[in-house]
Amino acid sequence: MPSFEQHCQESIELFGQAWPQVHKWLDEFAGQKPYGMGDRHLRHHEQGIAEAGRLFGPAAQAVARQHIISDLKQEGWTE
Repeated sequence: MPSFEQHCQESIELFGQAWPQVHKWLDEFAGQKPYGMGDRHLRHHEQGIAEAGRLFGPAAQAVARQHIISDLKQEGWTE
């Protein structure tokens, strides 16, 4: 999975700002018990994208979607 810094850098390149609050929120449970790296089922989905929009504003939805796509692509997923 891309690091927090990589997610922020990608957001700067694509959206003009880092959006650290969105990336921290999406990965809040990463590495924590009992989830470990299996935390993605909590927020890495359409409902999580919608919730990011409610929490951080409508523009955050695109940022959240890109975060999830970047994570999946690093694991070999193709669109």
